[in-house]
Amino acid sequence: MEFRSGFVSIIGRPNVGKSTLLNNLIGEKISIISDKPQTTRNQIKCIYTDDKMQVIFLDTPGIQKARNDLGKYMEVQTFEALKDNDAIVWIVDNSLDMGKWDSFILEKMKTIKTPKILVINKIDLLNDGQLDYLMDKFEDLDLFDFIIPMGAKDGINTTQLLTSLYEILEEGPLFYPDDMITDQTERVIVSEIIREKSLRYLDQEVPHGIAVSIQKFTERPEKEIIDIHATIHCEKDSHKGIIIGKGGRKLKGIGKSAREEIEKLLGSKVNLQLWVKVTKNWREKEHLVKRMGYK
Repeated sequence: MEFRSGFVSIIGRPNVGKSTLLNNLIGEKISIISDKPQTTRNQIKCIYTDDKMQVIFLDTPGIQKARNDLGKYMEVQTFEALKDNDAIVWIVDNSLDMGKWDSFILEKMKTIKTPKILVINKIDLLNDGQLDYLMDKFEDLDLFDFIIPMGAKDGINTTQLLTSLYEILEEGPLFYPDDMITDQTERVIVSEIIREKSLRYLDQEVPHGIAVSIQKFTERPEKEIIDIHATIHCEKDSHKGIIIGKGGRKLKGIGKSAREEIEKLLGSKVNLQLWVKVTKNWREKEHLVKRMGYK
């Protein structure tokens, strides 16, 4: 059997399950998961390799209207991912009616000749008649090489996606070592874990304005411990108090939850120190957006 490889973009509006699918396929949590929009901000490469193929998945920010410089950056990341790749996987969810953003993506799909796979995610929330309705609706478009009903959270039909990609991709080399699962550094993944825990702990009005920067990431071999110092940036003075919480409880909860996951990732004890800093309106200022790592 010939070895095949290629680059595959994962697109879709926010919260349809892009990161959940990738984490399931890769077997590690590379892309952060939250029920808040704008969870994924960077284009993240997740690398799947088996004995017959290597797929470099590009996880992109959810498509939505850009409201500031961060939003513009995310929009560029998403549509750059559609260029010069070998396949596109468009994920929709169990919504029976196509909203404005799915319609927007559909129009983009019509202009792209790249092979396309449609994934209908969250099928556990559909009955048989509803799933048949969605399958028929998208098949009538005559736009997709494959249409796959899926439950990414539980791994339902994820192997069918891999089988379909093998049929689409052409013979090619290993682009990355076969034990490599992402192009992101440990430092970046750690900052994303801290941001994910912040999203999970905080109120709805705060998360969009949060970024995490790492000031220290050093190992003490003699004590088998890694020291990590990080700052959670927010945009308003009022948000700082919300993040810290009464008696510092919320920040402690974020830190404990993040530390436990980081220790699993790094396979080492971690001394995690968190600070909260107000960086006013950073999403509105291009130089600050870049300083937060969105380049």
